[in-house]
Amino acid sequence: MRRESGGRIDRSRTLRFTFDGREYTGYPGDTLASALLAAGVRRVATSVKLGRPRGVFSAGSEEPSAVVQIEAPFPEPMLPATTVELYDGLAASSLAGQGRLAAEPDPARYDAVHAHCDVLVVGAGPAGLAAARAAAGTGARVILADERPEPGGALLGTAEAVDGVPGPEWAAATVAGLAELPDVTVLRRTTVFGYYDDNYLVAVERRTGHLGAAAPAHVARERVWRIRAGRVVLATGAHERPIAFAGNDLPGVMLADAARAYAHRYGVLPGRRAVVFTAHDSAYAAALDLADAGVDVAAIVDVRPAPGPEWAARARERGLDVLAGHVVTAAHGVEAVSSVTVDARPIAPGELAASSGGRSFEADLLLVSGGWNPVVHLFSQAGGTLRHDDTLGTLVPDACRQAVEVAGAARGVFTLAGCLADGTGAGTRTTSGAARVPEAAPEPEPTGEPYWVVPAADHTAHFVDLQRDVTVADLHRAVGAGLRSVEHVKRYTTAGTAHDQGKTSGLLASAVVAEALGVPVAELGVTTFRAPYLPVSFAALAGRDRGALSDPVRVTALHEWHVAAGALFENVGQWKRPWYYPRPGEDMETAVLRECRAAREGVAAMDASTLGKIDVIGPDAGEFLDRLYTNLMSTLKVGAVRYGVMCRPDGMVFDDGTVIRLADEHFLVTTTTGNAAAVLDWMEEWLQTEWPSLRVHCTSVTEQWATVALVGPRSREVLAGLAPGLAVGVADFPFMTWREAEVAGIPARVCRISFSGELAYEINVTSWDGLRLWTAIMDTGVVTPYGTETMHVLRAEKGYPIVGQDTDGTVTPHDLGMAWVVSKKKPNFVGKRSYTRADTSRPDRKQLVGLLPEDPGLLLPEGTHLVAGSGDGEPLPEPPVPMLGHVTSSYRSAALGRTFALALVKGGQSRIGERLHAPVGGTLVPVTVTSHVLFDPEGARRDG
Repeated sequence: MRRESGGRIDRSRTLRFTFDGREYTGYPGDTLASALLAAGVRRVATSVKLGRPRGVFSAGSEEPSAVVQIEAPFPEPMLPATTVELYDGLAASSLAGQGRLAAEPDPARYDAVHAHCDVLVVGAGPAGLAAARAAAGTGARVILADERPEPGGALLGTAEAVDGVPGPEWAAATVAGLAELPDVTVLRRTTVFGYYDDNYLVAVERRTGHLGAAAPAHVARERVWRIRAGRVVLATGAHERPIAFAGNDLPGVMLADAARAYAHRYGVLPGRRAVVFTAHDSAYAAALDLADAGVDVAAIVDVRPAPGPEWAARARERGLDVLAGHVVTAAHGVEAVSSVTVDARPIAPGELAASSGGRSFEADLLLVSGGWNPVVHLFSQAGGTLRHDDTLGTLVPDACRQAVEVAGAARGVFTLAGCLADGTGAGTRTTSGAARVPEAAPEPEPTGEPYWVVPAADHTAHFVDLQRDVTVADLHRAVGAGLRSVEHVKRYTTAGTAHDQGKTSGLLASAVVAEALGVPVAELGVTTFRAPYLPVSFAALAGRDRGALSDPVRVTALHEWHVAAGALFENVGQWKRPWYYPRPGEDMETAVLRECRAAREGVAAMDASTLGKIDVIGPDAGEFLDRLYTNLMSTLKVGAVRYGVMCRPDGMVFDDGTVIRLADEHFLVTTTTGNAAAVLDWMEEWLQTEWPSLRVHCTSVTEQWATVALVGPRSREVLAGLAPGLAVGVADFPFMTWREAEVAGIPARVCRISFSGELAYEINVTSWDGLRLWTAIMDTGVVTPYGTETMHVLRAEKGYPIVGQDTDGTVTPHDLGMAWVVSKKKPNFVGKRSYTRADTSRPDRKQLVGLLPEDPGLLLPEGTHLVAGSGDGEPLPEPPVPMLGHVTSSYRSAALGRTFALALVKGGQSRIGERLHAPVGGTLVPVTVTSHVLFDPEGARRDG
């Protein structure tokens, strides 16, 4: 199907590629779609829902059907064959709706860049090129971005000339002139996919396929551009509109302008014998060009009783049969179009085409043109409003709050002269704020009454969305179900939700729904245009933030020691924290039980440096903390420590930790590891937006301090040996106080704090001295290092909750059994008003309790639901099964000699002693509800 000459391809070099395992050839400049059409491949994909054959429907990014899987050099799914540039070694396969991700990590590089410009021009068709040249002529910094490899837009697919110069040559010369200017950046293969506030736009630049997996290290496969523009000119063009009729999804049915583009741009004939079905003059140009290229045009079927006289006359002069006032009622074929049925157009709305007297044409190509829809996606994303143009029969830009203007076909101007004038006007305008019509712009070209659907008794083969297999009948069914909003119909039918986001089907779907409801399309409207305009790979969005760089890695000052000791690590809020320290032959369970015994029976140490630490300083620091915490902090004495809980305004627990008073106007707040940044942000938000009169400064000092938790019955003995100048007796150094001392010869702040329920100390030194302190502790020869898993077991045995694990955003301090932490003396604090709500005092609220499985060896999976149950070992009852709660933490305990769990259970405190059931492995296992404090409830061990 390749023409002997013509096209903008390089015939001097042959490219080899495979499709569905079969080898083909093409040329540089081809797309996969054009090369397959040249090879006579009609079926490119299979529809996702009905399994029907799908072929190439368009020539650009609006393609809804020909979606393929790239196999080599690196797997990429769901790519339109019309946008895949051909390269040597390309391997692709057809799809049946879904693609396949790579099993191996992508070796290619992805990058990002930030850019600023005075004018961003989106689209390098005639209007965009004129706008960029005009803007550059004023000395403005200009970025011109176009999604295709070669600028020129529609000029590349037609025989039109500009100032006597062939369109492609004029475009190339214009781009060359722009590229020579120092303040102009021309971005090819770059799709602007998102338009946000303050003229912030995001684009993705793609490299050609052969720079994929084997790309040089300095070349990125894709690059994301984040652009801030003073003004934006949208010259995004228009998409040709399809018409729905029976069999309109068969391979061989194609948009008329797309067939014209394949002939001019790629030197490919998409068929041998064609029927043209149109409601618009532009299809005549396509018919004439294809006839000149050697396609046998059997007939031009024009739904209009009176086609444009000039075009109709030109077609008839060429010997083409023009059937005015006729419609294509059906396309026939198995794997592709083989014949077309044409009949007189029904005169009355809703009337069916004649059942007899129709004509049949043998054809392998059916070209369709229902008119044109301006590409208004980015304009709508910018907050622009649309209006229905009755002359054009489509939606066009109206006004926008941002500094944006629309030019050319994107504004509904479809003549070449009009696009050039439009672009020049938009490119030189100095004011902004709306999608204004340049003064020099001509009147838009009328299209006549829009025509959407060929009426029939059965619309189950009249396809609207080719990717989702949505038909006119599906839309009628949605309306029949009572849906009146096009947004609801979209979700009911999935029309417009595929990779193409309804570029060819969106307005057609609205028209069908509007007709079914008996309302104008202008009144019904269209679905919301959302970013991204085209699918963007997650790899491109991630850029270099992938693998080890996907998130910042934070390590403590003691990290090297942990690595040398063979610790395994877990990620906690970007920190690498020692999880446990396995000895030779130990699995995780054995190692953790050993570490727990050391902490309960002897002495153990943990690196607690990751706890969030925030300095709160200022004359109003005490008042500030009183407002944030549920209990009083301003009454703390210097040298004292107090546990506190922060709540959100809804009264639910936000974070917890300790508050240490270092001086009259100086406090140190500790937070959970994962919430440190969130708490600091929370503090700053209240200070800056609600309480700006408070004289307080908050500073993160998490990285400035290394913290070692020394835990266990022998911890006082070890500390006394390391800090001989520190009085460590019970009376000298009571619980919840702190002292300054030298520990192992290092200046330290030592706090009597315990998160294990044991006699414990938290020793804080500067990060520079952290490793020296830890080494000195370990050199005593009696201290066992323990990790976060052991920490969790120890705290759970004592019923100490972990915010985010034992809470889920719906839990109050009362639910956690900590009513004592909510002050009754304070006039107010964040969340206090919520405690007066009836909902926060309901007796059936979920409350923290302990669980003891009746089988002491059974470890309940965390997240397991709890139900009343009817018998042990029985299968689950028929749904719905009322859920009483769920397991939040579950461990094996050395101190208890069994497994246990914590759980949030409805009315949990009143259920203590009750027998519940947990569905595990498809059967119900019995558990007994107990207090959430399962070990040393009196706290005698903690107090020493």
